[in-house]
Amino acid sequence: MQNKEKTFVSAVIYVHNAERRIESFLDAVIGTMENNFEHSEIICVNDFSDDRSLEVIKKVSSKAKNTSVSVINMSYFHGLELAMDAGMDLAIGDFVFEFDNTILDFDPVEIMNVYYHALKGYDIVSASPNKKVKFTSKLFYSTFDRFTQLSYKMTTESFRILSRRVINRISSMNKTVPYRKAIYAGCGLKTDNLKYDIRSNETPYVDPREKKYRTSLAIDTLILFTEFGYRFSFGMTSLMILISIFMIIYTLIIYFIGHPIEGWTTTLLFLSVAFLGLFGILTIIVKYLSIIVDLVFKRKHYSFESIEKLTK
Repeated sequence: MQNKEKTFVSAVIYVHNAERRIESFLDAVIGTMENNFEHSEIICVNDFSDDRSLEVIKKVSSKAKNTSVSVINMSYFHGLELAMDAGMDLAIGDFVFEFDNTILDFDPVEIMNVYYHALKGYDIVSASPNKKVKFTSKLFYSTFDRFTQLSYKMTTESFRILSRRVINRISSMNKTVPYRKAIYAGCGLKTDNLKYDIRSNETPYVDPREKKYRTSLAIDTLILFTEFGYRFSFGMTSLMILISIFMIIYTLIIYFIGHPIEGWTTTLLFLSVAFLGLFGILTIIVKYLSIIVDLVFKRKHYSFESIEKLTK
């Protein structure tokens, strides 16, 4: 008889219009939990699906014997981040798996590989497909890494496991921060990423509303969690200030040396000075907004990776 893990684990699964793949996915997760853990729970977050996803979940959940299966039905479409927050609030496991989608392109054994790797001392272990990353995703993550000071390099992930320690650490933050992975990357605890060989190259169907949400989330994340927006705005305002200064100098040269049309230099000088002041004010506003974002979304408390007791 197989010795099962005594650790209580939770699995939170995001579901939105996934009736075509939720059955096989949930089957795999239930099987893994039942075969490897004495105590486990699965929480499916039904993000206002308008297909048969809920019916399929209820049908498949009847196969679970020792694993508790729950469903959170969101009142309206919330999107991945808020929906997963709802699931995480309900999860009580010592370790919690997060499945951001129901695409089963990995062997279920990878779930346990991630768990066993976490037992080596990692508080966050993610699993990523060993394949070429989409251009848009690569652009997003490279931009994010370029304009942040985080040492952890983010990438496309299929699922991850979190220890209770990291959940407790970020519990006061993730209610106001719209992107969980940014919190995980900056929480200060030990993280690692495992690659797995994909079982199928089939392109999964993505609901248009969910795709639109993820695109909007990526833009919001770059603005809130990186210096990309600040540097771009500051660069543009600085450029316009230089152009305004050049126009002031040019206008004065024309006035004293050239033969300007009457009223032309006065008008141009006024506009140049006005734009110089305007862009100067915009520079100050951009800086203030950057400070506000730092205080509200990127405020940092002390964080540590581990504690070692050196003496008895």
